[in-house]
Amino acid sequence: MLILPALAEGAMRNGELMRKIEGISQKVLTQTLRQLERHGLVSRVDYGEKPACVQYSLTRVAESLVSTLAALDRWAEINFPELDAARVKYDQENGSS
Repeated sequence: MLILPALAEGAMRNGELMRKIEGISQKVLTQTLRQLERHGLVSRVDYGEKPACVQYSLTRVAESLVSTLAALDRWAEINFPELDAARVKYDQENGSS
């Protein structure tokens, strides 16, 4: 969910994405990029240089998804307090933590 909005700003190399998405490990970023590429959401261009120069960008279909993700993000921000309160209430009533 964080990679697509980051790439909406333009094509980026791996290191740029690492800096943009704080807290993500190299392993998780690589795995996620591979899955996004597999599903047709991210395009990977390898320039065949040493050291490796690879750039990632959104595909056309992913570009159409970005606005939907932004709306979902806004919805989550607006409704988080209510969702969090429901979780706390449920846990109290059901002895969960």
